[in-house]
Amino acid sequence: MTQPVVPPDPTQDHQEHEDQPWTINIPGHPQRSDSPEYVHSRQIMTQMAGQVSTLIYGQPPYEDHHGGGLWLKDAQGWFLVRNLVGMEWSSQFCADPGKVDLIRQNAKRLYAAFPDAAQELGIQQLLDTPVTDAAGVAQWTDSICNASVPLPTPAHTGVLPTGGGVHHYPSPITEIAFFKQDSFQLWVTDAQGNPAAVAPVGPPGSGDARVHVLYATPGSDLAGQVSQAEAQSQPLILDPSHPLAQQAFAKQTG
Repeated sequence: MTQPVVPPDPTQDHQEHEDQPWTINIPGHPQRSDSPEYVHSRQIMTQMAGQVSTLIYGQPPYEDHHGGGLWLKDAQGWFLVRNLVGMEWSSQFCADPGKVDLIRQNAKRLYAAFPDAAQELGIQQLLDTPVTDAAGVAQWTDSICNASVPLPTPAHTGVLPTGGGVHHYPSPITEIAFFKQDSFQLWVTDAQGNPAAVAPVGPPGSGDARVHVLYATPGSDLAGQVSQAEAQSQPLILDPSHPLAQQAFAKQTG
């Protein structure tokens, strides 16, 4: 995200924007700074992530994504699962404490099966304390139970073509990059030079080189085609001869 213009008074409602076409209204809040809880969470997350050789997100260095990660430990060591939802930092200012408490309750039930992990992380009091107010929401938001998903910069805050970060593109699309075949190109470039995402419509070896457009840059011609197809309750499927399909399969076809 590009740095927003700092409002004269950040406690007043204001906007943030970036080169990607979006604008959101932000409720007034204190000037953001790294809380002690967040600094602690990032340190612990980095230490544990460095011990996991099978982490699907990629190699360090990592940024600390507020993605609702829950770190557990068994006989093989630390591993990561994710809670029902994650809470981004700015989301706390519209959060309902009662709903955030449901997230806490879910984590508490999970850690009941991994008491040693909860003890080593020092989170038992956090798990046992109901979230009832803004202070509790803030504590949970920056805790190791939420600010805890290790993502490399391209996957976290990256903007195409250098990276498709979860802060800029839909998670159902960006997460495909973690498990797709290396020979398939998820992110492609449309005729106007905009990023788009596509997926095959058939399994490997099927001989079907068509692609399904999963994401198109808002305002682009391709986005208009997607909208027209969706208006007819149809996906936008591109033929093998289409430039985007050829980009997607370029590594497989040579």
